[in-house]
Amino acid sequence: MCIREEYYWLKIKNVKMKSQLGAQTLTIPTGKTFLLTPIAFNGPCKSSSIHVEIQGKLVAPDKRDKWKKCEANCWIVFASIENLIVEGSGEINGKGSIWWQNNGVEPKALCLANCNGLELKGLTHVDSPKCHISISGCNNSIISNLHILAPENSLNTDGIDIVSSSHLHISDSIIQTGDDCIAIGSETSWINITGITCGPGHGISIGSLGKDGEIARVEEIHVRNCTFNGSLNGARIKTWQGGKGYARNIIFEEIPLIDVGNPIIIDQYYCNGDHTKCATSAEKSAVAVTGVSYRGFHGTSTTSAAISLNCSNTVACTGIVMESIDIKSSNGSNDTFAFCINAHGKQSGVSPQVPCLTP
Repeated sequence: MCIREEYYWLKIKNVKMKSQLGAQTLTIPTGKTFLLTPIAFNGPCKSSSIHVEIQGKLVAPDKRDKWKKCEANCWIVFASIENLIVEGSGEINGKGSIWWQNNGVEPKALCLANCNGLELKGLTHVDSPKCHISISGCNNSIISNLHILAPENSLNTDGIDIVSSSHLHISDSIIQTGDDCIAIGSETSWINITGITCGPGHGISIGSLGKDGEIARVEEIHVRNCTFNGSLNGARIKTWQGGKGYARNIIFEEIPLIDVGNPIIIDQYYCNGDHTKCATSAEKSAVAVTGVSYRGFHGTSTTSAAISLNCSNTVACTGIVMESIDIKSSNGSNDTFAFCINAHGKQSGVSPQVPCLTP
């Protein structure tokens, strides 16, 4: 049924996937725009794979009262579907501007939970109310060739959030948002990120970890050949005071920088942007940050502190390695510097030099 000339209702109620054996395909056709209210596709499925092909546009409601049945606090949910493929040249538009001033209650746009063997590729994701793509409990999965877009001042519009997942490959995508381009949360391992262009946005972040005493477990994160362009941060690790656990065996390498606010930053006193609201006294525990390597960073910083290692006074950052790094000021001068507290490791060919790392 046609409404407002350009929109069509996509009438799919919450679906329990019980199709027959063999691959099944749902197609959103080219040239059509479908208005879609919150929906959940729930497995497990009898089919060997489910293929969702989006060539047209999916558009969220532009009035908040149309989101009342958003029980999962997410617009589009795929849950417990093995070998799910979501792809196409189409667009997923979350109409997020009606939510951006309501910090804390915004729904996410696309949530993929417990979908092992997931493939997500080719789509354009626009203006999510909160995180554009949420990945939870998805192992052995591929995410590639996406364009994620939201205004620089849109609150909490992360590009891709990942928790409780392993063996993910994220590649060849452009992410321009108002928050983290990619954020890696707890219980994650073996995440490979390559060929990402990030900016505007808050960088590629490990964390935040350890909030409210959380036990964090993050390891084997490899970020390669990613460009930061006009982002607030570059390669970032952020943990809260009082957390536990570890973030270890992390590599950032071959990273071009174009006018980046904080190209390399470890912040173990993270407080969601306002350190004055967190405890100033030393906590008895902290997430242990160990075995972090930075190699091949070249470009410009908009802040003088091009490298900042603000590690916990309770648990030091150890095994930090920096090699072949040259970060200059965006204004053409050489007045960048490195700041560090309680970080230990080694450096070679690093400018600006890091005072607490040995040559």
